[in-house]
Amino acid sequence: MSPQRERHPGLEAGQAAADVRAAGRLVSFRCPEATGAVLGGSAARGSSTPSSDLDITVLLPDHGRRRREVLRHEGRLAELFLNSRADLRKAFAESRTSRRATALHLFADSIVLHDPHGHVEMLRDEAEALLSAGPDPLTRSERDAQRALLTDLLDDLYDTGPHSEPNEQLAVADRVLREAAHLLTAHHRRWNGAGKWLPRRLKEADPALGRRLLDGHLALARRADPALLSVAVLQVLNLAGGPLREGYVTPAPADAAHT
Repeated sequence: MSPQRERHPGLEAGQAAADVRAAGRLVSFRCPEATGAVLGGSAARGSSTPSSDLDITVLLPDHGRRRREVLRHEGRLAELFLNSRADLRKAFAESRTSRRATALHLFADSIVLHDPHGHVEMLRDEAEALLSAGPDPLTRSERDAQRALLTDLLDDLYDTGPHSEPNEQLAVADRVLREAAHLLTAHHRRWNGAGKWLPRRLKEADPALGRRLLDGHLALARRADPALLSVAVLQVLNLAGGPLREGYVTPAPADAAHT
């Protein structure tokens, strides 16, 4: 399987080219039935190291079984995400509601390894369009639930300080940052992230306020001082309608009336 049209110039030599060749050999060996395949992640961005794993999305025939496989090939760890076209479109749709675009980015920001029928290019165009459109907006109920949760967490953060138990304070601060990122990215209809992608997505969604959240979290970790983070979180809440305490009613589950 030879690489098709590339959208990432500068991959002619070195680690990046080796990644493409290794990924192509793995798809040929492991997935001979594949109707398409792309290499994503750090390898597609040209930033991988010899210890980086290979993130490969494999397009299966329509009757193929959706699954994820983790294996080692030629000494490299690889993750294979195997999907039919219908499965992949379902994953794309799920990204819009979860507001995390992992599947979209893996497919859109990728290098084509195999595409004999043009299905990969069509799906990449769809993924790029969905990424540009952004995630679904929060409903009023979702926004209020997020405001109430973040307000409660902010109150917990206010109660911490230099003399708090350090592990408890850090645990609160970590949760505060995650939920503030969720609300801020959703407010701007931008993509959220987890792990190392959380700060990246925050700064993409709102460079100024995202940076204040991250600086506040870092200040708390270093000095046990919640002040900067608390101010930044309150600014996020004010963008979404302000803190929500008194008068908030949690919606009942849809089937509660029948239990």
